[in-house]
Amino acid sequence: MSDGFVLGGGGNFSSLCPHGIEWIWYGLGECAQDGRDIASVVLGLLSIVCFMVSSLPQYYSSCKTGNMDSALSIWFLLFWLAGDSCNLIGSFLADQLPLQKYTAVYYILADLLMLSMYYYYKLKHRASRASNSALLNAVSMLCLLGITSSLISLPRSALEDQMPMRFKARALLAVEEDSGSVQPFDTKEIIGFVIGSISSVLYLCSRLPQMYTNFQRKSTEGVSFFLFALVILGNTTYGISVLVKNPDPGQGEASYIIHHLPWLIGSLGTLSLDLIISVQFMVYSKSPGDSADGDGDEETAALLHN
Repeated sequence: MSDGFVLGGGGNFSSLCPHGIEWIWYGLGECAQDGRDIASVVLGLLSIVCFMVSSLPQYYSSCKTGNMDSALSIWFLLFWLAGDSCNLIGSFLADQLPLQKYTAVYYILADLLMLSMYYYYKLKHRASRASNSALLNAVSMLCLLGITSSLISLPRSALEDQMPMRFKARALLAVEEDSGSVQPFDTKEIIGFVIGSISSVLYLCSRLPQMYTNFQRKSTEGVSFFLFALVILGNTTYGISVLVKNPDPGQGEASYIIHHLPWLIGSLGTLSLDLIISVQFMVYSKSPGDSADGDGDEETAALLHN
């Protein structure tokens, strides 16, 4: 991306994106030339908004109930943080757009805030269960140290690299425009793809501890339904935005899907697990343990049964 947001080596908007929408080109660095591209951009922006506000209901629920340390699984938070960390590193290595990089940084900050709230309530409700706490604290510190070191060591050149004669698409792995087949990945792209795959696995693993915690407690008290509802909406719109986007010139549909497979699995795969957690909200909203929770759970139950 060069000065003035004009993408590509001495080209301009009219030559590189002749039938595109100007504000999308200059604002997001995307060439949206038809309905599919426009739909992809709109859905992508909607997914970012959903992810950005998804944590707010959980913050409110935690302050209201004060039992975040028992309602949320610490492994759910740690796996989620690890997945967002890999997503952040992969977005820099694969030269994603600035908006995506800023959003990835926001994910990390939101995760750290949620972890801070978790430990605040854990210390506040200090119980005599210190056997697991040493291991969990060690894992948490390793995650925090890893994130800090990765943020410091991310090459600044990743934000400034130019891609001559072609625009930067949102695809994490790019192909040459004039090629009819997928070009071999360079080392940087391979690392980005691998880290993206690890991120997808971590996102999938993050849901399992929370599902087990809900099952063990037979309750979803203290867990915000809207956290998962907004994440479901965000993953749905993100997955659809990737699927509806036109492949780059010279790239087939199958090749495009393969290049985006880790991120599609990360979004649509977690979507299925989040739906299972939503079913737990429906089941446990009728349980005696939840019936005494007050207005918050009654509102969630009413919403789920409408």
